[in-house]
Amino acid sequence: MTVYICEDSLDGILCGVYDAWMSRKGHAHVRLQLDGCFEQELFTEYLIAHREVEKADKVITSIRQKISERVYEKVYVASLSQDPDRADKIYRFLIYGFHFGEKVMDMLQIPAVFEVFQMCRNVYNENHLLTGFVRFSRVPDRGLLFSRIAPKNRVLSLLAAHFSDRLPGERWMIYDENRQEAAAHLPGKGWAIFQADPDMRKEINNWQTDGKDYEDLWKIFHRTIGIKERFNPKCQRTHLPLRFRGYMTEFE
Repeated sequence: MTVYICEDSLDGILCGVYDAWMSRKGHAHVRLQLDGCFEQELFTEYLIAHREVEKADKVITSIRQKISERVYEKVYVASLSQDPDRADKIYRFLIYGFHFGEKVMDMLQIPAVFEVFQMCRNVYNENHLLTGFVRFSRVPDRGLLFSRIAPKNRVLSLLAAHFSDRLPGERWMIYDENRQEAAAHLPGKGWAIFQADPDMRKEINNWQTDGKDYEDLWKIFHRTIGIKERFNPKCQRTHLPLRFRGYMTEFE
């Protein structure tokens, strides 16, 4: 067995797909793993799938032209999943994709296809929840709206696209604490994602926001409209899981 070690990114995974495919060792004899997400096994050869834009672009072009744009979208979303085996699952999915073409989208009876759809569903669900749970506070001395999140999946790019459409005239930043990544938006210039270095993280942690005022307003609002006899914490947790509340103004 030969294992190709990939960088944890879409380009890194696709470079692993390229190297595994071009090795001609047979799909049953190769496997993809993300760097840092595996334990070494006996009688296994480990090779680094170096990230190269040219290789990733070749795989992307092949997927779009030989399968479909919809399949490429699924691959992109699956690469954002928290699943530690997502690289190999995407590889197995593409094996069937190149064989069956776009019809593979309807072949959920195939485990490799179903697993990718499960990953995509998990990413989409978390992104959908966060579009409603993200709370912005204004940073007066920076002149921007700021929000912290801690998602399980790497949904920052999906959220940035959503809020770029919702708040096109605002300067805002969404910071993913789990991955130390931030999405920043400027009016009229779109958005970009960057890795926050230690100095940037320290600066972000020292920012003073106007969140306290809105926190008080939200609590007053909740107390005013709440019906004591219908208080149901279990139902509330179903619609608003506890893991999101630490990053919402009204629960801080």
